[in-house]
Amino acid sequence: MLNKALGSDYGSLEDASFIARYQANCHCGAVRYEVGADPVDAKICHCRDCQALHGAPMQWAAIFHKRDVRLTAGFEHLRFYNSENATAARVLPCKVACEICGTPIADEGRNMWMAFPTLFDFGVPPQVPEAFKPTCHIFYSMRVMDITDALPRWAGHKNKSASLEGNR
Repeated sequence: MLNKALGSDYGSLEDASFIARYQANCHCGAVRYEVGADPVDAKICHCRDCQALHGAPMQWAAIFHKRDVRLTAGFEHLRFYNSENATAARVLPCKVACEICGTPIADEGRNMWMAFPTLFDFGVPPQVPEAFKPTCHIFYSMRVMDITDALPRWAGHKNKSASLEGNR
């Protein structure tokens, strides 16, 4: 029922071959999901939408194929927001949050699920797997503060915009 509400692109609770590798949940625990693979990439986004919608200077996201994600609890507590149309609806791409505690859960793209690694249970103290570590900064030209790390910087999307390698 939970994943049928999201659609057939997602992993199913009935799929015995799905093996959960990582679990995530919102702050209050009402929304929970798991993923069965490492992320295909992880990025730090500095776009204005991420800044405004997260109330932070940047957003860290780990990107998964939808088939590797399955919701285990709380579909009825999901709130969707499409920033392109300023619409509180599940119009892809959209932001996904818990309606109870307000925790941003993910960005749902047309083909991908951009999860927020801080919601995953990586133990105490957290041991973040290498696959979740960011590979670059995107929309760095919109940054509100400089970041001093060795990650590549892109003006827009990775490999689809100007490299800002001189901005370290």
